[in-house]
Amino acid sequence: MLNLELSSFAKDLQGLKGALESGADSVYIGGQTFGMDTISHKFSMEDLQEGINFAHERNKKVYVTISLLPHNNDFVKLEEYLLKLNEIKVDGLILCEPGTLEIVRRVIPNMKVHMGMQANIYNYETAKFYYDLGVRRVVIAKELALKDIIEIRKNAPLDLEIEAFIHGSMVMSYSGRRLLSNYLKSRDADKYDEEKHYNLVEEKRPGQYCPIYEDEGGTIFYAAKDLCMIEFIPHMIKSGVTTLTIEGNMKSNKYTEEVIKVYRKAIDEFIKSPDNWEFDKSWLEELQNIDHRDLTTGFYLEENIDYIK
Repeated sequence: MLNLELSSFAKDLQGLKGALESGADSVYIGGQTFGMDTISHKFSMEDLQEGINFAHERNKKVYVTISLLPHNNDFVKLEEYLLKLNEIKVDGLILCEPGTLEIVRRVIPNMKVHMGMQANIYNYETAKFYYDLGVRRVVIAKELALKDIIEIRKNAPLDLEIEAFIHGSMVMSYSGRRLLSNYLKSRDADKYDEEKHYNLVEEKRPGQYCPIYEDEGGTIFYAAKDLCMIEFIPHMIKSGVTTLTIEGNMKSNKYTEEVIKVYRKAIDEFIKSPDNWEFDKSWLEELQNIDHRDLTTGFYLEENIDYIK
């Protein structure tokens, strides 16, 4: 079995340090440009360098997302950005589309590359396709069940790492356009920098608020419930997942740190004794007390899917 990694989103330098000190093995962040995860906070290159030094001193890793889709006139700026990330010794890049992958392979060929959730990896053929292009980790789509992950692990190269989300906000939809501002103002709002928070509420589903976040990077729609797989850590690991990830976007640093601590305990218990692992109800209680949003196992356990009725 490949080494297990507990990873988490960090929205700023303070969040990066807090996540690693709370037990995360790695963090993923957005940089100054090209990262969907720059939504809400941005790292300067100075912050990135300090965060990477902090992580490496503790034998931990920092990955940078490049999840916005570059246009033709972005390529020169993207190449400069990649060279700078390589210079400050980022541990890997999380990409979302093959054009960016091609540029990374040409500009910084020795950089470790992951394909992120936006790459829509639903099957082992797609996983193998990216592996043949030099990718060594894939983030599988959140719509997959555990049985699908098992099939991917069985048919993908053994040294291809599989990453899956285990807790936090669930993105339902993303657009590079500022959809709501454009609609509400009847004009293109892309050039405006203000951040907007909305909640989508359907009349037939009172009390279920779907958060919507919007800034210069686009619009993100989130599910009304947060993912929580604390009861099924052994299932995730035995399915072939090697990186277990906490989504802390739209959350406070304190939230992320507390969630990491709970999952760190559960994962360490499994590592200590895989055959004797037992779910501790106090773990779930701790998570429920951190944030009072409803929790769900998403699509992982087919019998528990929250169908819209």
